[in-house]
Amino acid sequence: MSEKKSTLELMQPITLQGDLKLKNRVVLAPLTRGRCTPCEDPYDPKNKLANELMAEYYSQRASGGLLISEATAISEEGYGWLNAPGIYTEAQEDAWKKVTEAVHKKGGLIFLQLWHMGRQLHSSFHPKTKDIVSASAIAAKGETNNIEGKKVPYEKPRALTLEQVEATVQDYKKAAERAKKAGFDGVEIHSANGYLIDQFLQSSTNVRTDKYGGSMENRVRFLTEVTEAVLKVFPASRVGFRLSPNGAFGDMGSADNDKMFPFIAKTMDKYKLAYMHLMDGLGFGFHNKCSIVRAAHMRKHYSGPIMANIGLTRDMAEGMIRSGTADLCAFGRLYISNPDLPERFANDWKLTPAAEYPTWWKPTGAKGYTDWPFYKEEKK
Repeated sequence: MSEKKSTLELMQPITLQGDLKLKNRVVLAPLTRGRCTPCEDPYDPKNKLANELMAEYYSQRASGGLLISEATAISEEGYGWLNAPGIYTEAQEDAWKKVTEAVHKKGGLIFLQLWHMGRQLHSSFHPKTKDIVSASAIAAKGETNNIEGKKVPYEKPRALTLEQVEATVQDYKKAAERAKKAGFDGVEIHSANGYLIDQFLQSSTNVRTDKYGGSMENRVRFLTEVTEAVLKVFPASRVGFRLSPNGAFGDMGSADNDKMFPFIAKTMDKYKLAYMHLMDGLGFGFHNKCSIVRAAHMRKHYSGPIMANIGLTRDMAEGMIRSGTADLCAFGRLYISNPDLPERFANDWKLTPAAEYPTWWKPTGAKGYTDWPFYKEEKK
């Protein structure tokens, strides 16, 4: 079946902050897939290296306007997900080059998502130190995975000292430097889903009494310092950031999120970044502690590009773009099972149902990862 020129706004190009031109507004959402090469020894550094399979996965999806990589650890301290990648050693930097090269060869653009898990990781990942850090010494309720992949209760973290906060800011900068050397077109600062930066932003996880706690101005400080550090590496048009004001993942959610997150948007607006990636949908769980924070509300406080995410269909995304609520739309589960998702949207081709849960982030190799058919392949 021949492709036709789409009239969808979703399929029209956009230039981010006058610099980076995207061929359409369809974005591959950052998705933790756990496909680094599994080793018999879970502490083997190879467990954290991007590989050829990952290069194939991302390059398959290069027809999107932008790809955002899976969450990638900025430091050993922030690492805590088996078979997830890192970007804090030379070997990790080199390993990512095969991914960026494969994406660029297909004409795609890719950002690296910078990640520190904070209190969500388990001490088994750090047998020498047993160290877990956060904004404050408050344990999450629920369970996480240890290095053997078994469910275990969350542990109580320790609060980072002022000196350690400053060192962590530099870890983000160093990771951004490695991302640039690895060939990434930009980076996304992961400040969502209950990971370290989110732990500083939210009042339920931040009870500090120093310059990083208490007021909204203080709680956003860590994010702004990380942003300013990363901006010494990449121009603003190559840096995005992600927020999840409604999410419950990682035992998150605060009574003042409906005030705090618009404040974050207003504060971050001055940097003129590539985009604000907003998880305003409720498909990732809703904490139910305050009113829902939607993209339309955040638009009042943020003048730059907004990327909407969570549970979107093509028509929902099209409506958000046509209304001016969003400029970009990220897709996760649909993009897993439809590597040619932009073409399917543009041509109104049938979608493959979303991937089954067990394949999302288990080390199952190509199964549920690179074996999804393209539409034309289905018709042969």
